[in-house]
Amino acid sequence: MRYTTYIDHGEPRLGVVHNNEVIDLNRAQPHISADLRTALKSGQNLDAAAKAAIASAAPRRKLEDLELAPLLPEPGKIVCLGLNYYDHAKEGGREKPVYPWFFLRCATSLLAHGKPALRPKVSERLDWEAELAVVIGKTVKHCTMENALDAVFGYTVFNDISVRDYQKKTPQWTIGKNFDRTGPLGPTLVTADELPPGAVDLRIQARLNGQVMQDANTRDMIWGVAETIQLLSECMTLEPGDLIVMGTPAGVGQARTPPVWMKHGDKIEIEIERVGLLRNTIEDEAA
Repeated sequence: MRYTTYIDHGEPRLGVVHNNEVIDLNRAQPHISADLRTALKSGQNLDAAAKAAIASAAPRRKLEDLELAPLLPEPGKIVCLGLNYYDHAKEGGREKPVYPWFFLRCATSLLAHGKPALRPKVSERLDWEAELAVVIGKTVKHCTMENALDAVFGYTVFNDISVRDYQKKTPQWTIGKNFDRTGPLGPTLVTADELPPGAVDLRIQARLNGQVMQDANTRDMIWGVAETIQLLSECMTLEPGDLIVMGTPAGVGQARTPPVWMKHGDKIEIEIERVGLLRNTIEDEAA
């Protein structure tokens, strides 16, 4: 099953996507919440409701005609991994980390597919990072590797746009990863049953103005989805509607000679096989 979040009369609405058409799930099945996080936290059977909506005569709208919102406009937590691909760690001059480099993002950094990402006026070092994102569907604490994937509701695409000079101001990466409108998310979520366990063996690419800048495979992650969830659950309770962003492969702009930074008018595309294509343009922040 595939879902999206779109804007209708100024409000985000949860939609089920079928044949590139979107059905408002709450209007077709009123017992289902109108936003994804609430539906997940309430334990609602989204897939059963989605199947019923698809089989009904509920109104449909073309996905490409909709104004989209971030798939999870208000995630409970956004936990990100740094240096989670061998080649990316190497291009950054580091060996394989002995433990994941976790950091957090906040909801104000999120951005929808098709919306302009913001190049802040305080920096010109704006970089892309193609990443797989995991949407948690069940509460989990102290899980095992064997049952960790039971907590996954689905997967989507993320661009961990980074303001590199601010990222490097301190040993903690948080400040360079939380500028407004630097976390594109979406456009759709694919449920876990539609993909290989842990979303392994999927091609992941970043393209800047049509040029391939990153081209890798999710099987090359150092810590896969199951192990990441298991490690996080040692420390914190993961809850429905939380988001885990799984890190990026080699090919980012800062590692190139000379470095390549995104500028006003650039188009950045992140595509993950069988998951989706996330596209945004870059816009300079007003002076």
